[in-house]
Amino acid sequence: MIAFEDIRPNQPIPDLVRGPLGPPHLMRWSSAIENWHRIHYDRDYATGHDGLPDIVINGSWKQHLLMQLLGRWTGDTGWLAQLRLQFRKMNVAGETLTAWGRVTGTDTRGGYGLVHLEVGIRNENGVESTPGTAEVVLPFRGGPAVPCPFTQDLLAP
Repeated sequence: MIAFEDIRPNQPIPDLVRGPLGPPHLMRWSSAIENWHRIHYDRDYATGHDGLPDIVINGSWKQHLLMQLLGRWTGDTGWLAQLRLQFRKMNVAGETLTAWGRVTGTDTRGGYGLVHLEVGIRNENGVESTPGTAEVVLPFRGGPAVPCPFTQDLLAP
């Protein structure tokens, strides 16, 4: 169980690696979320019609990857309070993506620990495509559990 007392500034959280992502992966995701834009599954359309280098990994899949990263790190004890991200570069079929995170600071609010993080996604060449920030809420060791569902009003001083 992770507790707020376990957190240190500049502490990295364990990476989450997925890939290489092929056309079947991207097609399954597009199907699951009913995003039928052909740039996510039709290579000829993506490269010929739109001039892209290959089929494009869906932005919502990258968001999901960061959610998975944070959920695995906090486990059942924590709660994601906020995630902000930017899609700065495309990722395409064949890439292996690594979601990463690093603690940038901590706070205490409303009887819980608030952890501020820098997060992002980079490919196998180290190119960052999706930088962002996150805040997760963790319990104190021996303190009350973070309630589910968690609402922002619980962070009131």
